[in-house]
Amino acid sequence: MNLVIVDYKAGNVQSVLFALERLGVQAKLSSDFETIKAADKVIFPGVGEASAAMAQLKARNLDKLLPELEQPFFGVCLGMQLLCQHSEESDTDLLGIIPLPVKRFQTDLKVPHMGWNQLANLKTPLFEGVAEQDFVYYVHSFYVPLSEYTIAQTSYPDAFSAALQYKNFYAAQFHPEKSGAAGSQILQNFLAL
Repeated sequence: MNLVIVDYKAGNVQSVLFALERLGVQAKLSSDFETIKAADKVIFPGVGEASAAMAQLKARNLDKLLPELEQPFFGVCLGMQLLCQHSEESDTDLLGIIPLPVKRFQTDLKVPHMGWNQLANLKTPLFEGVAEQDFVYYVHSFYVPLSEYTIAQTSYPDAFSAALQYKNFYAAQFHPEKSGAAGSQILQNFLAL
């Protein structure tokens, strides 16, 4: 399998590479148009701040390429948020692939939301073999509201999208690479799509 991880200097790339290696899969790290376009599958990890990440994508013209991809695509954490329309983080226009907003948590609970939360309302083959109420690991201060594209949800304290699917674009707000057995199963399911 030709698996490419998008390299735009905003990804939590090493832990994703290690998680894939544990599954026996080697991935290429690339920002090259042709390499990404030729991939069987693409993973788009992200940590950090939305406007800085968008600046990195624009500097490499990846903001033009990524929305055109037709192979299975998996955005992780900030990588999920960047697929959306607009973020309240620094009032940032995003890639606009999934027609949803990214909101700032308005809660008395500690932000960033950091730690283990349970999954609920699981849909699509991405969650095959993952149980309702399995725990996955989060680190984020912004969230995507529930919508018709929500394929898993969690709450902090209100419900929000733990994962999304829009056409060939899948995304998780949590970090599957840091989510133990459930996260490994989700990565395997993505690779099997």
